[in-house]
Amino acid sequence: MNRRLVTWAIAAILVLILIGNTLFIVEQREQAVITRFGEPVRVLNPPNRPDPGLHMKVPFLDHIIRLDKRNLTLESDQEEIIASDQERLVVDAFIRYRIANPLQYYRTLRDERSAGPLIERLVNSSLRQVLGSATSAEIISGRRGALMQQAKADVARRAGVARFGIEVIDLRMKRADLPAANQPTVYRRMQTSRQQEAAQIRAVGEQQKREIIAGADKEVAITLATATETAEATRGEGDAQRTRIFAQSYGRDPSFAAFYRSMEAYEAALGQGDTTLVLSPDSAFFRYFERGPTGK
Repeated sequence: MNRRLVTWAIAAILVLILIGNTLFIVEQREQAVITRFGEPVRVLNPPNRPDPGLHMKVPFLDHIIRLDKRNLTLESDQEEIIASDQERLVVDAFIRYRIANPLQYYRTLRDERSAGPLIERLVNSSLRQVLGSATSAEIISGRRGALMQQAKADVARRAGVARFGIEVIDLRMKRADLPAANQPTVYRRMQTSRQQEAAQIRAVGEQQKREIIAGADKEVAITLATATETAEATRGEGDAQRTRIFAQSYGRDPSFAAFYRSMEAYEAALGQGDTTLVLSPDSAFFRYFERGPTGK
């Protein structure tokens, strides 16, 4: 009786072991590559053919290689690159990708632990090539987004050629900075450059100021000359009209004209009240004082 129970117990254990090595579960967040003697024979729950759940395999011959189906993030080590303007920059980047072809991924990279260094070297190589063709200012701020898109496309192309079986989702720089040893020199050079730029702007401003002042002075001179010319012409016309009126008046009444001219002479000579004249009593200058308006 005891021997029969032991036999049944051993049989039950063997059945459980057999079932445990035959049945397995593939979760929705993972995909599995089934290998037999080290060679892949099938893929379960790939991105283009989801079939998670309970599956069967040949016990003791088939092995399960589980791969993550979610988006994966890999942070590369800091790399020092040389920009096109010979500036050294320390670049810290990361890549986000997913395993799009698990069969290719297994054949080329095996698993995530061995894939990490290879993908990191691929990212660093692409960053060196793409960022090496740009200046440090473009890398830091000017064309950073465009350069990252270019690097992403280059990584995706290289990964496709190498048959990594991954899809590159994003590639970003977390930081791009100067090496600590180069910062003081670079800052001094930037300060000198800004000072030169400021001096050039001031020189251009000074030149523009002089041009504006010269233009204003020219306008003032032209305006004054035009006004003087107009005034002289108007004054000449007035003098001519006055002379013409006087001539007409003199022709009509010569005695009144002589009287008027004498009055003007009196006003010019005696108008201030401090003029002393030494003349003879019968001087012609005072004839209108003695003889009246007719002067006769």
